[in-house]
Amino acid sequence: MDAAEVEFLAEKELVTIIPNFSLDKIYLIGGDLGPFNPGLPVEVPLWLAINLKQRQKCRLLPPEWMDLLHYPLISCNDSFPIDLSADASDNIPKADEIRTLVKDMWDTRIAKLRVSADSFVRQQEAHAELDNLTLMEINTSGAFLTRALNHMYKLRTNLQPSEGAQSQDF
Repeated sequence: MDAAEVEFLAEKELVTIIPNFSLDKIYLIGGDLGPFNPGLPVEVPLWLAINLKQRQKCRLLPPEWMDLLHYPLISCNDSFPIDLSADASDNIPKADEIRTLVKDMWDTRIAKLRVSADSFVRQQEAHAELDNLTLMEINTSGAFLTRALNHMYKLRTNLQPSEGAQSQDF
């Protein structure tokens, strides 16, 4: 799975918008959305919220996790949907600070993952258990870990004497 596929999945995350238009329900394969009434909040997938926002058809309500008061309470095991602040910074109070905090958390989590992977490779482990990773973190590190395991396997099998080989004493 590449980053575009992960982003596609993240865009299914529901967010709340305040529409400035009227429309009955929209019937989609993934489920019904709406009705849309001016001034009344409605939950829609992120992809639709971004589209409506770009066309100035709604105002986005920031998700609860984007409230700066919640950041001290968020552990590094929580996962986040994609960063809304790039598309809706005018609807999100302190969007730049939130963007910085999300990036800092991402950097911290990736650094911890790199340290764990480095330790795993140095100890020549045959398998690893990685808990509480987001899909994007798995996508970021999965290819590296798979290649590292394959290389380690090849090195181990080449270093071990074959079963048919006889020792020769002179």
